[in-house]
Amino acid sequence: MALNKKRSERRREKIEVLERPRYDWLWKPLLVLVAVYLLVVIGLGIWWSRTPEPLVIEESVVVHRGTGVAARGAVTTVGLMAVVDTLLNKPGGYLRNDIAPPGVWLDNMPAWELGVLQQARQLALAMPGMSAEPLPEIEQASDALLGNSRAWFYPSTEHRLNTAGEALGSYLQRLEAPGAQGLAAGGQGLSPWLYSVADSLDRLSYRLSASLGNPEALADLDVDVDRVPGKTPWYDVDNVFFEARGQAWALLSLLKAVRHDQADVLEAHGLTDHWDALIAELQASQRRLWSPVVLNGSGFGMFANHSLVMANHLLGARDRAQALADTLGRVAPAQAVTGGERVTLPEAALDVTTTPGDVQVKAESDTNTDTGADKPANGADKADDDVVEKSVPESEQ
Repeated sequence: MALNKKRSERRREKIEVLERPRYDWLWKPLLVLVAVYLLVVIGLGIWWSRTPEPLVIEESVVVHRGTGVAARGAVTTVGLMAVVDTLLNKPGGYLRNDIAPPGVWLDNMPAWELGVLQQARQLALAMPGMSAEPLPEIEQASDALLGNSRAWFYPSTEHRLNTAGEALGSYLQRLEAPGAQGLAAGGQGLSPWLYSVADSLDRLSYRLSASLGNPEALADLDVDVDRVPGKTPWYDVDNVFFEARGQAWALLSLLKAVRHDQADVLEAHGLTDHWDALIAELQASQRRLWSPVVLNGSGFGMFANHSLVMANHLLGARDRAQALADTLGRVAPAQAVTGGERVTLPEAALDVTTTPGDVQVKAESDTNTDTGADKPANGADKADDDVVEKSVPESEQ
């Protein structure tokens, strides 16, 4: 009886094994799929995080305009178009508004894109002041560039960038028409733009200096400690660095373009070498970053401080831009369509990431009354509430 019972139990176990499905084999292919997905996403993230090389303006002119004759301002317009196109067509496209991997996991490239977008906005706002006639196409491009940089729903940031590119293309076609007037001669509007550039580089250099968080060390570097915001959190150091790198990249390309259009003005006033020195200073800020991360060391320690190196280049560029603006403000026509005012973009309006509550941006009203606007604590995008800061340089008051 016992033997028959054991045989019956073994037979029942075999039947149960045959009838009961087993799923323990599924985890292996699923694990392989997850591993392959992560490898692809990480590879794309590394590839998309590589910053583009500085633009070659001559090549951009051939691509966008060809070799025909155009009025003054064509190369400047091409330079701005090329900067906007880079945001759209670089590997991965525009990443700042991504809501899916790998773009949503990246922060360095979105910060770089913000820096590029800031300088593009600044030149677009300044160009009407360089012309003696209205520029509706440039104003349309400026309105599109001032849109929310994180918008992913219609109208998305990509849609606005395409709109800006089309508006710039329309203006370029107008400049290529026979008898086109183009930008005003004599360097009109250059000084306000350079003042704005100097202001943006000045603010950015102090944000970079905040990575050190040591007032004594900053004082030794001749940094105005009172203007430095609180120490940048460790997780924001790379964001501020790449935003600065993006601003320098865009400004480098735009300065090269403006140099072509204003070559006669710079030569007439002996400013060509000074302009080239400004370009060289920004070119130095684009050297390859060999470290896989942005280091935040100090002094002669084992690790460098990449933020302070970048701040040093931006301060040098700021001083050169300020000097050029002062000289051109004396020799170039001061009256422009915008009344000679310099136009800057407050950081609080451009969703920059910085230490909460440490930075205040002042906007001067028509009655010269200062009002402070606190920076968003969480770095949220405030581009829908963009406020354009306009002030008259001291040399023009």
